[in-house]
Amino acid sequence: MALRTTKEGKRNVHRVTLLEGDGIGPEVVEAARRCLEATGVAFSWDKRLLGETALHEAGSLIPDETIESIKSNKVALKGPVTTPVGTGFRSVNVQLRKILDLYVNLRPARSLGINKQYERVDILVVRENTEDLYAGIEFGLGEKPTKQLIAMVNASGQARLTDDTAISLKIISRRGSERIIRYALAYALKQGRKKVSCVHKANILKCTDGLFLRTFYELAREYEGKLTVSDYIVDNLSMQLVSRPEAIDVLVLPNLYGDIISDLCAGLIGGLGVAPGANIGTEVAVFEPVHGSAPKYALKNKQTLPQPSSRGY
Repeated sequence: MALRTTKEGKRNVHRVTLLEGDGIGPEVVEAARRCLEATGVAFSWDKRLLGETALHEAGSLIPDETIESIKSNKVALKGPVTTPVGTGFRSVNVQLRKILDLYVNLRPARSLGINKQYERVDILVVRENTEDLYAGIEFGLGEKPTKQLIAMVNASGQARLTDDTAISLKIISRRGSERIIRYALAYALKQGRKKVSCVHKANILKCTDGLFLRTFYELAREYEGKLTVSDYIVDNLSMQLVSRPEAIDVLVLPNLYGDIISDLCAGLIGGLGVAPGANIGTEVAVFEPVHGSAPKYALKNKQTLPQPSSRGY
């Protein structure tokens, strides 16, 4: 993957799609843009619309022009976007990742001196970004496909579901597991990390999380003598993170656990406001803050904000 660059005089200018997003997004993105430009690297910003702002101005949450810009430039800097809770449209973040096949979500958590209780945190969360419950395959209460699925489950003898049931499918594939685990192992070695741990609930979810765990240990054989590998049941990991986070190095997780655990790790270092995120595919990458759009704080340009919601990430 390479930045789209052009020549201006004697220097390379890197063209990057700029997505301000919603709520506090424009202020957050502007601060990030100024930091990037202060490095001395030359950028050309291709400003595009995304989220509720795009819906109001262009009639689409994710305009085609925005997708084409990201594909052309290869890299985007993105602000937070609003996601309704419980009702309304599906997460724009999730849709964007699926459209661009951004299967890797990197969320590093390193102590910055903000949270004095935890001063030796240096954790890299590698989250699968396209599958699991975030695939968004749902069957609503009372709908015909829901009734058909309930009948099929009941006929299998695995459970007795009642008619007042809604269903979401947890999707874990061999392909999806392989590529995120391969990325985590290779990236850990490249970054000089020592240990990679797989996070799961395979004691209960033997088919889905069991597949993810088995795939991890199969692929980890290729790194014998180079990396130490282990695994954690996700609830045990939560306890370990708040009691001895310095023992955790690199974590590779399915989508939902990765979302929750990365927020926990953010809490160890000072909150979501200082937690970065990168969404990476084979062709493009989108960099973003982890927190939500916090619309009630928009246009106030506050340097210190209460923890914004991370809805739908």
